[in-house]
Amino acid sequence: MLPTLGITGNVLLMERISTRTGKLRPGDVVFFRSPENPRRVVCKRLVGMEGDQVTYVVDPKNSDKCNTIVVQKGHVWVEGDNIYNTKDSRNFGAVPYGLVEGKAFWTLLPRKDFGSLAPKPK
Repeated sequence: MLPTLGITGNVLLMERISTRTGKLRPGDVVFFRSPENPRRVVCKRLVGMEGDQVTYVVDPKNSDKCNTIVVQKGHVWVEGDNIYNTKDSRNFGAVPYGLVEGKAFWTLLPRKDFGSLAPKPK
């Protein structure tokens, strides 16, 4: 999640109410169970909700080829902020909404980043 979150780690506050009330929006930073390894919790940026059309670069390190998909019902599309070094929906596809555990809303540490973790504008 560079550059939003640091390489040495951040301490974030997460809330679970938004996921249960359907208040998540593209741009939010969310935590979810990895579809590949359910024991892992992953943090990525929400890019698309069900029914949204998402265009993404398939392999940003090697080409500019883009692909467009429509996020299927009951799923969300997530991507890391560091497009060149991330494992996200471009690798494992859309994430079932039931795997989303919460939304990060505040950065506690490091102190220089203390404050609101506002959604990234499009």
